[in-house]
Amino acid sequence: MSQTPDRNAVRQQVPTNEDGRPVINTVAAVAIAPSGVGAELSEYVAQAIAIIRDSGLPNETNAMFTNIEGDLDDVLRVVRDATMKLAAQGYRTGVSLKLDIRPGFSGQMAQKPALVDEIIAGGQDR
Repeated sequence: MSQTPDRNAVRQQVPTNEDGRPVINTVAAVAIAPSGVGAELSEYVAQAIAIIRDSGLPNETNAMFTNIEGDLDDVLRVVRDATMKLAAQGYRTGVSLKLDIRPGFSGQMAQKPALVDEIIAGGQDR
């Protein structure tokens, strides 16, 4: 799509790929962890995060979630694969997932925080 999306528009043009399939950009916040393995989950969470990092999709991990950005189908596939890393070992696995699906936009993992920083630096109220 050659046109720049309007951040304030309620509705955007939906870009398509070379096959004519809609490209639905998604930013996901996901937390994946097993139940009943004790107080420290880092060893298990790291297994799921390794799958996400190996996916090739842009991602970042913070203290509570791992954020992933990409086409909706790709993001959901990676979340499934990361979940199955633990579930396939027999662990009851919990997944917290929040999706921001915004057609027409990309690079939102970097652009959203930059916009907030810009607003704070300008002292603007919104």
